[in-house]
Amino acid sequence: MAAERRGLTVEFDDRHIDALIADLDRQDKPAIRAAVDKLSALAAESPRLRELLHHRLTESGHKNYWPVAYVLGHLPEPSGAAMRTLFDALDHREADIRWAIALLLIRIAKMDRAIVDRLMDLSAAGTANQKRMALYCMRDLALTDSASRSALLGALGDSDATVRVAAAICLRLRPDLDTAGRNALLRIYAEDAEAKVRHTAAIALAHLGEPTAEFVAALRTNSESEDRETRKAALAALELLKKRGSASSGGASSR
Repeated sequence: MAAERRGLTVEFDDRHIDALIADLDRQDKPAIRAAVDKLSALAAESPRLRELLHHRLTESGHKNYWPVAYVLGHLPEPSGAAMRTLFDALDHREADIRWAIALLLIRIAKMDRAIVDRLMDLSAAGTANQKRMALYCMRDLALTDSASRSALLGALGDSDATVRVAAAICLRLRPDLDTAGRNALLRIYAEDAEAKVRHTAAIALAHLGEPTAEFVAALRTNSESEDRETRKAALAALELLKKRGSASSGGASSR
């Protein structure tokens, strides 16, 4: 059957389309990317190809499902199956694939608040990878609502240290963080069992500015620590506060 008879661009015949879809199961990422790019362009114009891709997405026995969902995710109103596969792919073992999926979800979330809600749910109930990627999606969406702020603060208490690090990284871009939220970061800085989490919390608080006297005192103490990384993080945070004009004893907030 000629390609144009199936609603596809005339440059491609059925065998070429089948080959592109088959490429989605390869381990060769450049080949997958090339197939995704070509199929995305064609699927936008071809209902028949979209049907084939939806069938491929729900068909058992394949190695890769995320590339199919990635193609379908670029279309208007992606199906529930495509969205579920994209959310699942935030747990992919390879970071570059997780980030590609995250960027697509951010794009979709800008048009669909339900996706934001799903990201917030995932930040609490997903795998460690999914939680981190959901948090970063929320950060890059530049959210300012109380629900997303609460989700970020909730992630500070996660059992996985990498999730707590991600939460602190994201919170430093939340100028709407209230006193309770800043105190939560301060507790993390003082008490977390993982050094990287403590250091990230210190930098987050310094970025937010308006430090408490307690925070500045802790930084000054830690700036003389025998532990190189602890000292480095404290000095970096003090330098950030100095640039903001709030590291002096007279500039520290007592709130």
